[in-house]
Amino acid sequence: MLAQEPGVSATDPHGDVSVDALALAAELAGGGERAASADLAEYALWLGDDALILAQQLGAWITYAPELEEDVALGNIALDLLGHARSLLRYAGSWDGRSEDDLAYFRDEPEFRSCWLVEQPNGDFAQTIARQLLASTYMLELYSALRMSADPTFAAIAEKAVKEVDYHRDHAVQWTLRLAGGTAESRARIIRAFGDVWPYAAELFRDEALIDRLGDAAVRPSSLRDGFDAVIAAVFAEADLDEELRSLRESSGTSAGGGRHGSHATGLGHLVSEMQVLARRHPGATW
Repeated sequence: MLAQEPGVSATDPHGDVSVDALALAAELAGGGERAASADLAEYALWLGDDALILAQQLGAWITYAPELEEDVALGNIALDLLGHARSLLRYAGSWDGRSEDDLAYFRDEPEFRSCWLVEQPNGDFAQTIARQLLASTYMLELYSALRMSADPTFAAIAEKAVKEVDYHRDHAVQWTLRLAGGTAESRARIIRAFGDVWPYAAELFRDEALIDRLGDAAVRPSSLRDGFDAVIAAVFAEADLDEELRSLRESSGTSAGGGRHGSHATGLGHLVSEMQVLARRHPGATW
């Protein structure tokens, strides 16, 4: 009979991989309520997975950002997003007894519900900034509206998150202006970057049957599009990018992304594998 690793039991094969479960639990927004339905849990997965995957993406820039201050800034944004993910995944898992660690480390790629935008590769710094501007602008619109949710846990999470994503958007705006107004090379790169990531924005605003079932507990994605477009248009105008990128904004179109149903961009599998390798290799490890 094989010996079990410390912290692993027959009833909990994953064990405890938290640094300090008691202390970390106190940081979560939204209290300890249990999700009242599978639909609420699914919606929490949508939002939690977006935050989790984007946090993992941004963390990869630490020690690789173009300047030391950006190492710190992108790391802090990633930590904010990880906090949002923890609160949302804890709430999602409360429905069927799974922990936030179970959901982050012990699901396979098709079980994730992240959108294709956050799954796009970091690319160069300009591409990361372009992706970040679209994602943070969407998240600020989302959490601003979700504060009015009929579900008190979503409302509490949104109330905390909105202050942080406001900074995330401002950071992305400032870098967009800086890159667009810098050298010919930096301008060409930010223009190309928006061309690469823009097609994946449409998925964010697609209404799904789940939203109809949730009613006032959720935010209807399509209702966020006008606010998102107004902010992006203002940023492009200030950065003098409107002429080059007008065709993007005028062709909002539809996205082929199917992340809400488990169909993902090609890079997600590698990212998830890298994120999960330690927890899966050493289940039950504590430190």
